[in-house]
Amino acid sequence: MTSPPPADPIGPGVATPGVSHRPLSAEPDPAAAMTVFWDAGLPVAQALTGSDGVMRRTAPAKRRIRLSLSPQPPSVSVVICTRDRPEELRRCLASLPAQTLRPLEVIVVDNASSGEATRAAALDAGVVYVREDRPGLDYARNTGAATARGEIVAYTDDDVLLHPNWLQNLGAAFDAPEIGAVTGLVLPAELATPAQLHFETYWSFARGYEPRDYTPEAFQAERRAFPAWEIGAGASMAFRRQVFATAGLFDERLDVGRAGCSGDSEFWHRLLANGYVCRYEPSSVAFHYHRESDDGLARQLFSYMRGHSAALLVQFERTGRLGDLRRAFLSLPVRYGRRALRRSQPRDRFLDLEIRGYLSGLGFYLSGSRRV
Repeated sequence: MTSPPPADPIGPGVATPGVSHRPLSAEPDPAAAMTVFWDAGLPVAQALTGSDGVMRRTAPAKRRIRLSLSPQPPSVSVVICTRDRPEELRRCLASLPAQTLRPLEVIVVDNASSGEATRAAALDAGVVYVREDRPGLDYARNTGAATARGEIVAYTDDDVLLHPNWLQNLGAAFDAPEIGAVTGLVLPAELATPAQLHFETYWSFARGYEPRDYTPEAFQAERRAFPAWEIGAGASMAFRRQVFATAGLFDERLDVGRAGCSGDSEFWHRLLANGYVCRYEPSSVAFHYHRESDDGLARQLFSYMRGHSAALLVQFERTGRLGDLRRAFLSLPVRYGRRALRRSQPRDRFLDLEIRGYLSGLGFYLSGSRRV
């Protein structure tokens, strides 16, 4: 068991097995799989001993720090979409009262839970409860967007804990009208099992410790598939409410309950195509509980690749960008063919499921999930 940095706690009573939090001047914790280094209350670097036994250490960030809000910060609605995970929801909701920016409202969208436990968890926390009976994460996200009253709509997941500055720094990053979306740094809440360590080694939600803007100009200049999946993670993302009127809502064919994943990255892709900037702001920190078991991780990776290949075809359908088509039918098959030939790398442990997920996503789209 380890403790977060005393000057900037993760939250009361939070233990992070396998993850150590240390000041920048310290050395990596030899007893932990991952050490996160903090400076002036901000995470700035990490050292991860991966599931292959190799240590990967990042250089300290040389960041632009956006910590101050304007005298009149934008109003922010927080949306949490959930289904049949009331205890995880209670844990997430418990991290919201400590936020340094008070949200205008917190909305729990119950995505067709089987009982009343989700509703009870939301009402016990005193937040807005909305029921969405159509199973599918993007149905729930769209219901949240339609319910929200804030200028900014921020999304997180039920299996997440939020750093006290998460919302303040996410909202402060909307400092120019062209910024349509902001994502934050998502760190592991724990690395207590081999499955969690494998995920963090090869599939991490973290996108580094330097802020970055993804611009429409870079999007238009890219001839390959634009890597919108690198912009962030759906567990920590926010949007100007007006973008839903301009660019539309989340594509309900994608993500959990439908294609499997990538509803978030397809929407970032669409915002770039509509002239908005998407920003990654690592001073906004959240902590995600990865799948603990191999079975859970296997299902997750199958869903990731199923959603990814389906999203490439959805993106081509919407924008006509040939790079998405080439990745779906050329780049990914070539890459998987090469990996299948060697099959000696630790990351190939779930390779068969990745390939099956990729093929399933193509089949999902081509069998009748094209937009009418």
